[in-house]
Amino acid sequence: MTATPTAVTSRDNPLLKRLRLLAHDSTAYRKLGQVWFEGDHLCRALLARGQRPATAVFTESFWPQAPHDLRDAADHVVTIPDALMAGISGLESPAGVGFVWDLPAAAALQGGQATVVLDRLQDAGNVGSILRSAAAFGFGQVLALKGTAALWSPKVVRAGMGAHFGLRLTEGLAVDDLAALDVPLLVTSSHQGDWLHQAQLPWPCAWVLGHEGQGVSEALMAHAGAFVRIAQPGGEESLNVAAAAAICLHASAAARTS
Repeated sequence: MTATPTAVTSRDNPLLKRLRLLAHDSTAYRKLGQVWFEGDHLCRALLARGQRPATAVFTESFWPQAPHDLRDAADHVVTIPDALMAGISGLESPAGVGFVWDLPAAAALQGGQATVVLDRLQDAGNVGSILRSAAAFGFGQVLALKGTAALWSPKVVRAGMGAHFGLRLTEGLAVDDLAALDVPLLVTSSHQGDWLHQAQLPWPCAWVLGHEGQGVSEALMAHAGAFVRIAQPGGEESLNVAAAAAICLHASAAARTS
């Protein structure tokens, strides 16, 4: 049964203040324990994983035409003027719906799992894109070392396009924490190691992807089980880290199923 929506019209309403913080502060989710998902795609991705939002927020113009699955998604439903949604939105064209979701407790690192390790990646778009590749190619665990862009930040969530919900995500780790992985660490490199198309790729494994400018740290390279590089006959100096991740993770998935 669809909940009767509560109309909120003041920009100073506590809920709207919270939404503005969640939508624009990259680490607000850590303090508030909630994440804001804006737009039909992300909201449906959450529902597809069997999750239920704490609050569903609709614009006044969208509510009358909203599909029933979105209307019925939460016990607490709010409508707000379109202008107020525009003040919250992080999108160029504000969406008609958004969900507030209670973030579950941080996942503990699991050993023996196919994993992606992010070593101080800074760009939210890169991080979100890598999460999508991890989910697509069967790497169910993503570990972010300290200094990596916040995994549940608004920009990473948007770039991830729903991949977050199919992954075990752990952040704030140190290099020494990775000892518990108990799988080979494959470190991407532009200048050393086996060519990816010739390498014998173990499964499960952990692919390590480094900082956009500095690459993988020396401390982490010391733990590498193997170094792998991607052939670039076109002669470019290096690939974007998200592109490199997609190529490497696909290679592992293909080797696993061949």
